[in-house]
Amino acid sequence: MAQLRKLATTDADFTDQLERLLAWESVSDQQVNSTVNDIIAEIRGNGDAALLDYTSRFDGWQAASAADLEIPASRLQQAWQRIPAPQQQALGHAAERIRAYAERQRIEPWSYTEEDGTLLGQQVTPLDRVGLYVPGGKAAYPSSVLMNAIPAKVAGVAELIMVVPTPAGELNELVLAAAHVSGVDRVFAVGGAQAVAALAYGTELIPAVDKVVGPGNIYVATAKRAVFGQVGIDMVAGPSEILVVCDGGSDPEWVAMDLFSQAEHDEDAQSILLCPDAAFIAAVEASIDRLLPTMERQPIIATALRERAALILCRDLDEAFEVANTIAPEHLELSVADPQEAVKKIRHAGAIFMGRYTSEPLGDYCAGPNHVLPTSRTARFSSPLGVYDFQKRSSLIMVSPSAAETLGRTASVLARGEGLTAHARSAEYRFRGTE
Repeated sequence: MAQLRKLATTDADFTDQLERLLAWESVSDQQVNSTVNDIIAEIRGNGDAALLDYTSRFDGWQAASAADLEIPASRLQQAWQRIPAPQQQALGHAAERIRAYAERQRIEPWSYTEEDGTLLGQQVTPLDRVGLYVPGGKAAYPSSVLMNAIPAKVAGVAELIMVVPTPAGELNELVLAAAHVSGVDRVFAVGGAQAVAALAYGTELIPAVDKVVGPGNIYVATAKRAVFGQVGIDMVAGPSEILVVCDGGSDPEWVAMDLFSQAEHDEDAQSILLCPDAAFIAAVEASIDRLLPTMERQPIIATALRERAALILCRDLDEAFEVANTIAPEHLELSVADPQEAVKKIRHAGAIFMGRYTSEPLGDYCAGPNHVLPTSRTARFSSPLGVYDFQKRSSLIMVSPSAAETLGRTASVLARGEGLTAHARSAEYRFRGTE
């Protein structure tokens, strides 16, 4: 039987129990940070030579030259042609839906002109070059390629550089095919912290980018945190999370499998059920016990459920929604009779899956919205990855001659109040003439 934590909002110490359940500390320790800092310094100092050395040491194959680390576009096309037709159709369908959703996210430029002729507005431009990190080897995620690359290309990013580790020189056909479908411009067979450093600082082979996105292991995540400021990053993600709010009217086996869907990612993933119906919670628990032995990743799921999962009994749905807002989950399923009314009560969640038929994996692969989502309660202040993450906004200000004096007098008073006389005189020159 699965060992599951069971809580109730009526427990005297419920708030403390919930805080302990949600607590997550990054596993980056001093040793990881030190290793990553050394790798970054080596890449900055020795460029391609260091990349070749790390590829040999960590991925177990030796490239004849730095140029051999690049996977040509023809190889991406070849991968697309090699994969079975059902995989081609699935990749194509998912890409089409992700692109259609992303098209609606574009931020458009705007401006307005005031009565005196002053123009104010906002110019929107794409990033010049973006780096996409993709896990390689057996842990290969073509869906991550689609979700990161397509919004970048829809935003108008001129050059998208993908890096992917290739243990023992093994290329993953699905990942390469996804790069082909997504319009990735260049691909390099490098991974780890060294790949992130190469993207951030550039080498002779790999050009420096403006932003690094994409998932990776703890060394990749630590490297992304370390290079932030030199480049932008999407986020430093924690373990995957799912919160199901159910009114008791769903099939308990569906809910059990939804909880499994995130627990199978790794032992630190978090799966939580909130429900006001004690009998339904018991039915879900029974379904978990019955279904768990049938799962291919049973040991991982069992550990995740034991360590970080919970079945929480609440007084009513309104209280469940408030607890959900406290949790601010990465994935929130509203498995209730009226999800469109329920969603109005949700303030904090990465992605909201509405209704009994909307399983979380649809969002992972093909619904359209991005699966790169805020974790570890950061949905309180951050959003899913989108086209807007690959666009920059510049303010536009063009004042008329009359506004140069009107606004200049206000600026002058404020500048002199701050003791910044050069600021004041710069504004004053426009309406007083040179003094």
